[in-house]
Amino acid sequence: MSSEGAPPEAPSDAGETHLEFEVGAAEDGRRLDLIASERLPDISRSEAARWVEAGFVRLDGRVRRPSHRCRTGQRVIIQAPGDGRAPLFGAPGENDPLSPEPVPLDVLHEDAWLVVIDKPAGLVVHPGPGHREGTLANGLIHRYPEIARVGPPGRPGLVHRLDRGTSGVLVAARTEPARLQLAAAFAERQVEKQYLALVMGRFGEHRRIDEPIGRDPKHGQRYRCRGRHAREAETEAWSLEELPLTTFVGIRLHTGRTHQARVHLAHTGHPIAGDVMYGPGAPRRGGGQAGAALRRLERPALHAAEIAFAHPGTGNPVRFSTPLAEDFERALAALRTATA
Repeated sequence: MSSEGAPPEAPSDAGETHLEFEVGAAEDGRRLDLIASERLPDISRSEAARWVEAGFVRLDGRVRRPSHRCRTGQRVIIQAPGDGRAPLFGAPGENDPLSPEPVPLDVLHEDAWLVVIDKPAGLVVHPGPGHREGTLANGLIHRYPEIARVGPPGRPGLVHRLDRGTSGVLVAARTEPARLQLAAAFAERQVEKQYLALVMGRFGEHRRIDEPIGRDPKHGQRYRCRGRHAREAETEAWSLEELPLTTFVGIRLHTGRTHQARVHLAHTGHPIAGDVMYGPGAPRRGGGQAGAALRRLERPALHAAEIAFAHPGTGNPVRFSTPLAEDFERALAALRTATA
């Protein structure tokens, strides 16, 4: 019987990553390392390739090359050992154990399986170059010590991410079985994610953007539609309110690629206001009161408003939401009374 859509199995040993599933129809013809990285979103594609090469990922009981194309119905077993943690791959220092720090966290919900945070703009989610301390992950293991042993040590409990400049709702797992179930739900598109944003210009009609996203070969930190190693990505966006210089929009992400909303909205010719990586940011000068309001925001006008999924402990549907961050709300209010 197919296990597609079933929750992943709990790890058999402390810290061991253990996941079994059948290749779904949507994964037919995809590389083994890509499928592994999508099913375990806490690891990158390059890390997944190393897992495959190390024999931690088997297809129908056999070790294959990372580039091997999988077929619907084939069985994948991911079993990676760890000394209470996942295998240590990634950039130097990325997977070093983190230090607990009393980083303030605005907790929307907590229970034995998970915690939901209202992340402020400016807070880095997990360590990276230039951000070893003071991250949301440091705060999580300070408030919930058990999370230090959930998932990779550099990203404890995290099942998805928000960019530093993005505010809004973020979910972390408190147990390894919960993390694996949530990771599978994200990979199988069983999680609803809705955002609010200000985009430049008149957005117009409802749009569905179905363009694969990959690395921009000319800019290492950027992504672009049909870039290097592009992966399928789908975004819906619709106008909520036309404002001076901008449109207030709703966004629904059907996939979870890095910078997805920012890349896709820029691709339509309507980059997110304040986003200097994928657009002009705010007007450098002029624009009247509207331009001044956008310059005061000083970050991309993107807010993760709502997330919904099946609870990993009870199986019941749950939905968590958070109102616009104060700086976003101030900019919106100023735009509603502004002149361009």
